[in-house]
Amino acid sequence: MAIAGNLATMGMAELLPFLETGQKSGVLSVRRESVSKEIFFEKGSIIGSTSTDPKEYFGQFLLHYGKIDEAQLQSALEAQRHQRQVPLGNILLSMGVFSEPEMMELLRLRALEIMYELFLWEQADFRFADQAKPPENLIPIQIKPTSVVMEGVYRIDEWRRYRQVLSSDRVILGLVPGRTPASVEEGSDIPRILWFVKKRMTVGEICYNMHASPFHIYSRLHQLVAEGVVQVVDELPQPTGTLVPTEPEAGGQALQQAKEHFASGALFEALTLLERLLESEPGNAEASALLAAVEPKFVQQTCSRLLAPEKVPKVLASLETVMTMGLGPKEGFILSRINGSWDVRSILSICPFREAESLLILRKLLESKLIGF
Repeated sequence: MAIAGNLATMGMAELLPFLETGQKSGVLSVRRESVSKEIFFEKGSIIGSTSTDPKEYFGQFLLHYGKIDEAQLQSALEAQRHQRQVPLGNILLSMGVFSEPEMMELLRLRALEIMYELFLWEQADFRFADQAKPPENLIPIQIKPTSVVMEGVYRIDEWRRYRQVLSSDRVILGLVPGRTPASVEEGSDIPRILWFVKKRMTVGEICYNMHASPFHIYSRLHQLVAEGVVQVVDELPQPTGTLVPTEPEAGGQALQQAKEHFASGALFEALTLLERLLESEPGNAEASALLAAVEPKFVQQTCSRLLAPEKVPKVLASLETVMTMGLGPKEGFILSRINGSWDVRSILSICPFREAESLLILRKLLESKLIGF
């Protein structure tokens, strides 16, 4: 028996207890725009979860917790390319990155983070497929849905509080002279966050560079603001400059233009229009479906014609020029990973963005002559 609906009418706080009480086994799929998540149940217990959001990949999670660095992740993903059925966790286990008990705990924490974010999704379609099987290579864990609900509901209220102080990922904070955090435990990520604040990074850039969920970074920054250690000093406008295409026409016309570009093979133009359209209309189901069709073809076309995986990009522009370009957090993150030694494949492997999105940014950087080969 399949159960389907939308989180707007039946939220996670109701859905998870329903599946637990019914001792359900199967797969709960939740989709919003280009991101889909799956939660795997066995007799009412959660045994794992997956996400197509690159920010929630296991490698990104390990980067945040300091278990690996970006070079180690790139190396492990390269090994996984030749062992496609082997989970990344097992590859890192064979590399001696962690013990098996440590790996299981990290997988459990990552599965929880994937689910917690669903409580912050106000609109998303879900479907529960009764008795559907999890992936064969899933490393099973055990989580009680009740515990997920308690934390998830708490995060809903906390997120609203954070957003009252930090209104967007374009906010810039500054250090308050003479103020330091009340107490910093050993291993805390507060010192690193403060270092990024000192560098005048936006909240979005801090999230990307910490390889952390927005909720985690917003909570840390909100705490630092409350303690008087940092303060909001600015909020950047929406990115402008040569990297941003001309303003698209009204939604319907832009969608039609994107369809025409897709049909004619102008995938860069189609993808650019769809990205902009979904920024203004995130709930546009037709645009999301078209984006899903465009992205894999764009990746194939771009990698074969312009950005071959083995090519090594270099930064061509001066720092002064870069500063005048009005780059967004994602562009800034990718540009900072272009070091003259990493090839395109390596850069893509450590980016917390969709592959097509990263390639789109690289192409725009290339066409703006900020980078070259």
